[in-house]
Amino acid sequence: MFPSFGCCPGDNSDPQSRRRTYQERKLRMLTFWRDGAERQLAAVTAAINTLEQQMNRDATSGQN
Repeated sequence: MFPSFGCCPGDNSDPQSRRRTYQERKLRMLTFWRDGAERQLAAVTAAINTLEQQMNRDATSGQN
């Protein structure tokens, strides 16, 4: 029912080909993680900026 270990469609017995395939998969995974981290960082940065604007607005309106 399941392919045996190491038997995948397009799998070569060539070690260089397997290494290249592994490196490409790893690169896609790391890029995916980086993109997620960048989205989270952008959200946190936006929240900080919004909070700072609110604090500045409240400080200036409190002085009047």
